[in-house]
Amino acid sequence: MMKREMPPVHPGEILKEMYLDPLGIGVSGFSAILGVGRRTISLIVNGRSGVSAEMALRLAKALNTTPELWLNMQRDHDLWNAGKKIELKGIKTIVKAA
Repeated sequence: MMKREMPPVHPGEILKEMYLDPLGIGVSGFSAILGVGRRTISLIVNGRSGVSAEMALRLAKALNTTPELWLNMQRDHDLWNAGKKIELKGIKTIVKAA
């Protein structure tokens, strides 16, 4: 696996910069469109909460994207952050590559 120096962008940042701001839609308006609470969208946009499978479906429908787009961004972000926190040196590989 290739190491990244820069963290992947949180999906909330993409949501805000590529969708909400250009469309002129605020957090309150977008939360109403998705049928969720304002706080839910605010937490995502501010990078304090991740995108769940349910939220990915809502985002995909509203923004004409795919749920996989949002889940992949979240996965990449989560894995990068986890990789910075966890120490794997003590774990022995027990299955060799073919």
